[in-house]
Amino acid sequence: MTLETNHSSQMLVSIIVPCRNERAYILAFCDAVAAQVLPQGLNIEVLIADGMSTDGTREVLAERAAQDARIRLVDNPVKIVSTGLNACLAHARGEIVVRMDVHTVYAPDYVAECVAALARTGADNVGGAWKAEGHIPMQKAVAAAFQSRLVSGGALSRQLDYEGEADTVYLGAWRRCVFERFGGFDESLVRNQDDEHNLRISKGGGRIWQSARIRSTYHPRATLKQVFRQYMQYGYWKPFVMRKHRQPAAIRHLVPGVFVATLIACAVLTLFGSKAGLALGLALLVVYGLFTAAAAWHSGVNLNLVWRVMAVIAAYHIGYGWGTLRGWADVMLRGSPSPSFGVLTR
Repeated sequence: MTLETNHSSQMLVSIIVPCRNERAYILAFCDAVAAQVLPQGLNIEVLIADGMSTDGTREVLAERAAQDARIRLVDNPVKIVSTGLNACLAHARGEIVVRMDVHTVYAPDYVAECVAALARTGADNVGGAWKAEGHIPMQKAVAAAFQSRLVSGGALSRQLDYEGEADTVYLGAWRRCVFERFGGFDESLVRNQDDEHNLRISKGGGRIWQSARIRSTYHPRATLKQVFRQYMQYGYWKPFVMRKHRQPAAIRHLVPGVFVATLIACAVLTLFGSKAGLALGLALLVVYGLFTAAAAWHSGVNLNLVWRVMAVIAAYHIGYGWGTLRGWADVMLRGSPSPSFGVLTR
């Protein structure tokens, strides 16, 4: 079905949103969704899965839902993203499903462009690039490192002008029948449920498309501790995705784990008196320091932010690498995830 067809008929789009303890942001998000410019015949419903918030988010949402019949509050007692998304899908009535995030700012035509991209490309999942933007100095540094293709290993999702086939996209939009064919989100995963779902689509013969016309801006974490914990979780859950699908991750996903493992090995050898281990470890740190400096400089930030960007890059890679090693340890030794990685971090 195309947008042109919808001028004479009605189409419902279900917007699905997981959230927890977002009282400070949820009303602004609802306002942004309400401000979406929709073509004639395109209507929306907004399903927000609340992870049993304790900061008043639920009460604020209930009040807003009473004022706007398009908004519905859905319970998510497990409190993680995958269960929240599936809870929304269980209540969704739309022919098209569009995922949104509370901490993202959307272009006024975001929903319309998602629908148009599905019609134009025939892809099973469409989305835009993952654009980050900060406000305070550290958040600006986080955004600069996030956007750097040197830091991300050349991931297409960070290339704002890319239009074409991709292995994953930010957030996503699907025809409802895609979930009937490929299933919902894997509720055993606290992180990486998006990547796993896209991998399932690709392995099943489906297509994923990134469109430069689908525009949004993500507000990233604002402290090094938050960045480290976030990427440690991303790294931790990657081995569980790899075990499920019995295939290796992309090279960019493996490098941080190898880097951290090598540093640990050098440290252990040094403790046992190995000069070679000490020399290799120091050389590796020097090379990595030069790389982070070059990547920070290449990101185009002001000179006073360069050291912050370098620190963020290290938090990205060491957090992801350490998380990957922890994940592989639990895959091989425990056979199941550790409860300490079962709660989302912000």
